[in-house]
Amino acid sequence: MKRLLIAGAVVLCLAACGADETTEENEMNGTEEETSEHGGSGETEEADAKEERVISPDRIQMDTVAENLEAPWNISYAEDVFYITERDGQIAVIDESGKVERQKVETSAPVLSQGEGGLLGMALAEDLDASRQAYLYYTYQSEGELYNRVVLVTEEEGVWTEEEVIVDRIPGDGIHNGGRIKLGEDGFLYVTTGDANIVDLSQDEESLAGKILRVGTDGEIPDDNPWDDSLVYSYGHRNPQGLAWIDGTLYSSEHGPTAHDEINIIEPGLNYGWPVIKGDEEEEGMETPLVHSGDDTWAPSGIENWEGTLVVAGLRGESLFQLNEETMELTVLFEGEGRIRDVFAVGDSLYLITNNTDGRGNPGPGDDRLLRLKLGE
Repeated sequence: MKRLLIAGAVVLCLAACGADETTEENEMNGTEEETSEHGGSGETEEADAKEERVISPDRIQMDTVAENLEAPWNISYAEDVFYITERDGQIAVIDESGKVERQKVETSAPVLSQGEGGLLGMALAEDLDASRQAYLYYTYQSEGELYNRVVLVTEEEGVWTEEEVIVDRIPGDGIHNGGRIKLGEDGFLYVTTGDANIVDLSQDEESLAGKILRVGTDGEIPDDNPWDDSLVYSYGHRNPQGLAWIDGTLYSSEHGPTAHDEINIIEPGLNYGWPVIKGDEEEEGMETPLVHSGDDTWAPSGIENWEGTLVVAGLRGESLFQLNEETMELTVLFEGEGRIRDVFAVGDSLYLITNNTDGRGNPGPGDDRLLRLKLGE
């Protein structure tokens, strides 16, 4: 792969366009975007184990932890405290009692909350207690163009201040900004980026758009990345917004074009096909998804490993889904609270944020909210 050029011209398109949350921009217009046979005892045991991971929705018990969040996007957690980014550019800090304190974020360029952009992903440093540091993904404008960047911030007396730019000039737009950050067990940051509404950028070797990036916490390129001198870990993505690991396997969620949302298993150096293929379509050298929504839509955002089960937040789908590994399909685990943006597991509890105040939902009393799910008997 050619060397990635961090800088590059991006076409600004802020109008509602023809395809996302399956996608998001289609929501603006009011539309949307087999059981295997078991031949041996080993296969049977594996299938039984997978079946045990399927959670009955009837067991789910829900309660509200906090209310009146403002277009929340990402859940982080440490030491009994939740840190939730809000798209306008602040961080809602929530303690065990449900009290919400909003903390200011001071960045080198103003956070631009426009369309799907704004203050998006957040990953807390492993030594948060000592360093008070975290990594943020936000949208900004420079010379009339939209970009996204990943930065290191430090908190002091309730204010998070940008200290260092980790990745800069990721192409941005009113739609398809990606935005999820996760700190992997290998100590590197994994970052999802959208195609910035320019579909060819996903296959463009000289663009950071439409990719999953892998970068050191100091901004350096890991020596074992798939290509020399490149942050790219995988490419051919449209608008991935979720990352999670289960048993060492990296999963990602991705918004499709008018349905055909995807769950993918991500492996280094692979091409996931956008915009050449979607759904079950095939092309040499390109990966088909683990599972996709067909003509339906989930508009998947955050995903999480909940006791071995992959759970998926659905925006347009207005549900929390679970991956049934036996049938290889997503089934509804929880619904009835509107759009769901992100999920986060803490012990045997699962926390999620609704996203009904982002301009595409129908806010109810107390929206948006941080909810807790637990398994009853």
